[in-house]
Amino acid sequence: MSRITALTPDQVPAESKSTLDAFTKNIGFTPNMMTAFAKSPIAFNAWATLLGSMSKALDVKTRDSIGLAVSEVNGCNYCLTVHSFTAEHMAKLPADEIILARKGHATEPKRDAAVQFAKKVIETRGNVGDADLKAVRDAGYTDANIMEIVALVAMYSLTNFFNNVFDHEKDFPAVTPAGAI
Repeated sequence: MSRITALTPDQVPAESKSTLDAFTKNIGFTPNMMTAFAKSPIAFNAWATLLGSMSKALDVKTRDSIGLAVSEVNGCNYCLTVHSFTAEHMAKLPADEIILARKGHATEPKRDAAVQFAKKVIETRGNVGDADLKAVRDAGYTDANIMEIVALVAMYSLTNFFNNVFDHEKDFPAVTPAGAI
């Protein structure tokens, strides 16, 4: 049960309205997370700006795979439902790849290195080892790409924490619980 009341359209602060309207137009409906997040125009617009910038990082399959791995580690079922849906419908990842990403892997070697590194970053709170950096560099990622992976981990963690705190009603198709994959 949600621990925050979602806003009705007439309750959305003016400073959040254009951002929320853009998301609604882009995805065809307004997710519960966003109607709650819009209560804080500062936090909501900062996240939306970060999301917009990070949508240019790496490729969509790698971004969604990182989102799945991070959300799994952070135990965010809401984000797992969102990322599973977008991974399937936007990134065109098959179901077995979605499960693999939740476990911190991918079938494609370069993406696998990025997802493993992202999982290591969140699990260690950024205290990765030299071997971890070497592995992701050896897979073909530049230092700028590695910074993007870290930024994606932080961005996904922000929404994971927000959604875990407020426990929004799920508005995307349910996913298999972590213990069952």
